[in-house]
Amino acid sequence: MASVVPKVRSRRDGAAVPLDDLDKRLLNLMQGSFPLESRPFAHVARLAEIEEDEVLRRVGRLLDERIIRQVTPIFDTRVLGYQSMLVAAKVDPENPHRAARIVNSHPGVSHNYLRNHDFNMWFTLATEPGSRLGLDGTLELLQELTGAESVRQLPTLRLFKIRMDLEMEKGTKDLAAAGVAEDPIEPDPIDLSDLDIAVIRALQGDMPVIPEPYGPAAAELGISQEALLEHLESMKERKALRRVAAILFHRRAGFSANGMGVWAVPEDRIMEIAPLMASFRGISHCYQRPTYEDWPYSLFTMAHGRSKEECDAILDSIAEESGIEDRRTLYSSTEFKKIRLRYFTDEHRRWEAEYA
Repeated sequence: MASVVPKVRSRRDGAAVPLDDLDKRLLNLMQGSFPLESRPFAHVARLAEIEEDEVLRRVGRLLDERIIRQVTPIFDTRVLGYQSMLVAAKVDPENPHRAARIVNSHPGVSHNYLRNHDFNMWFTLATEPGSRLGLDGTLELLQELTGAESVRQLPTLRLFKIRMDLEMEKGTKDLAAAGVAEDPIEPDPIDLSDLDIAVIRALQGDMPVIPEPYGPAAAELGISQEALLEHLESMKERKALRRVAAILFHRRAGFSANGMGVWAVPEDRIMEIAPLMASFRGISHCYQRPTYEDWPYSLFTMAHGRSKEECDAILDSIAEESGIEDRRTLYSSTEFKKIRLRYFTDEHRRWEAEYA
């Protein structure tokens, strides 16, 4: 029987919900300018030149309409001591949903996509500090449970960019333009205090859309809101907390396509080329990953666009600027799972007890 060829999502606007100019402005601000202060929505309101009540009303509506997935702290998995990697697997193309259910059952799988390649399932896997199985053991078990024909471990060797902002106001030209190149990020694990872990447990997940959204977590911790905000600033300085921001439903926000551009870049040019690739506004993630005999691609760039054509324009601009021509673009046809990891819960231990 012939393999099922997954359909690439390329329809312009996808399942997008109509947004007015103020919605788009607020979505940009909520993704990049939500501060660590007692009334963050008031700060966003000042930048948007509207009233705080209007921001609260609109953000609530954008959540109800599933444009905003959640407003949440974004912690750095590796700085918190978790091990993580990207995995590419060859699973049964006739029934990938069976394998996806098994992979998705692991609480450390935050993203899982079907992509247009022989390695058709791509997922991120994280294991918590003290895991009995660790990354290798967990991946071995997942391969056995899913019956995957082959897997490729693609851990991050160097991280050049990780910032998922969807540009809501500007067009393809801006998404496909190079910006300022940044140095690679080296997120090393840090020692976490009991208060660090308590703050993460209290604050992770959906934040309430109220004038003082940090208040409930402070009350749960038995500290003042000022003390909580001061501690969050400390966690930001120590790289454990990247930011607090709105995470969007890509397709409903109008970004119906995402393409993983993978590039064969000579080892001696990676430190020259990767920062350039990372500087493009339409690129959310840029990593160096291992190569294999059947996988020569060392740099990975995630492009997000309102259509397949917009993603292609972003990646074509990168090719033109960098001079790197040997590339492939893997488009996702199905989103099996996309969540933010929850840290320091009992879910990992329960999964290992059940499956291992």
